[in-house]
Parts: sequence; C-alpha cells; structure tokens
Amino acid sequence: MPETLLSRIPRERLPEQFHLAWDTLKGLTGDATFVEVFAQAPDMLDFVMNKFYGPLFFGGKVDQRYKQLVRLRLSTRHGCLTCNKQNVPGALAAGITQEQVNALMHYEDGPFTEAEKAVLAYADEVALTNLEGRMTEALYGRLRAHFSDAELCELGTVMAVISGMAKLSFVLDLVEREDYCPFTPSVAGANS
Repeated sequence: MPETLLSRIPRERLPEQFHLAWDTLKGLTGDATFVEVFAQAPDMLDFVMNKFYGPLFFGGKVDQRYKQLVRLRLSTRHGCLTCNKQNVPGALAAGITQEQVNALMHYEDGPFTEAEKAVLAYADEVALTNLEGRMTEALYGRLRAHFSDAELCELGTVMAVISGMAKLSFVLDLVEREDYCPFTPSVAGANS
C-alpha cells in the first residue's frame, strides 16, 4: 500500500458520489489511496473522475481502444504498478488482446495494426521518461494516415493528463511502483 504523507478519507466518510470510484479502484488494484486522498479536494477528484474520464477519456471522437492502448503504454513506461493493475483490464475490455498486452514493450514487431503502432509511438513521445519527445514528420505521417489533427489533439490531451496525474501520483506516493519505475525517490531525497 502506498505510504503517502497526505491524509485520507476512508470510504465510510466519503461523499456518496465517490463510492463507485473507490469501489472500482479498490476492486481493480486492492488499494483506493488515490480516491481517499483526492477526496480532501472534492472538486479535483470530481474533475479527474467526472470531467476528464467521463467525457474525454471514455467519450470524445477517438475510439476507446486507442485511448486504452496509450494509457497502458504510458503506465508500463512510467512503471506505475497501481495503474497497470487497472489499465490491463481496461485494455482487455476495450478489445486489446492478451497477446497484444504481452507484446506491448516491443509493439513495432507485435500483433498491432498500423494505427495501433502509430498511437503507441505517439505515446512514447509523450511519456514522462522521454525528455526529448516530439512530433516528427515521420510520426505525423503515420498518425495522419488514420487520424485527423483534431483527433491527434484529443489523444495528446488524454495522454498529457494521464502522464501529469501519474507524475503527481508518484510525487504524493498515491500509487505502488513497479520494480523498474524510474520515479522512485532516492533514500537521500526521501529524507529531505
């Protein structure tokens, strides 16, 4: 379980509107720290759950399959164990196969369509671990074969919010990290 310094609101004291988010996160990951902490700022939790995930991540013009795929790619690149626990079931429910999940780290040679490979390459450019990420002409050409500029903006915004929330979750210790997570505080930095 994450050991955040921030206070938590247990489920029995959460506003009822956040019970489903708590139940879902607890069921998928075994931990609902994110909801318990963000319930301290109900407007922020409402933004994440109801204004970002509802209309943009699960809505919008870009097919859910691509959003689930890039979310999983980002969480695997970032090393967020809590995220991976919820993102794998989300990807599978959206039609991504277990074979594709297993091949995600080497997607260019994996069982993905050209559109899927293009959005995964886009995710690699947006990833927090890629400090030099950028939209090259080659990548843009790959993406434009399947998506409009408006859809690329939508997909990019989804990835930006997900990446930013991942970084904040690491900073506040709201999530468990994979062994390979590059966002693990050093012992010296943890004692500061």
